[in-house]
Amino acid sequence: MYMYDGYHFGGMHLIWWLIWMVFLIWIFATPYDIPGQRKRKASPLDILQKRFASGQITKETYQEHKLLLEKDLSK
Repeated sequence: MYMYDGYHFGGMHLIWWLIWMVFLIWIFATPYDIPGQRKRKASPLDILQKRFASGQITKETYQEHKLLLEKDLSK
């Protein structure tokens, strides 16, 4: 049987503090994105620009693919 002892009632005071601490750590310390947050997907042109900037493709390849993508987008 639980007895009321000042501010504690069967250890529930401690349990609530632990719940709040876990909740605050989960909110502020996790490296994950906020659930339900919408992100814009990278377009093919964005991907092409990143590949060119990182040096994966040459300037000529970049320009050729860019022209193809712009033609597809204008249709």
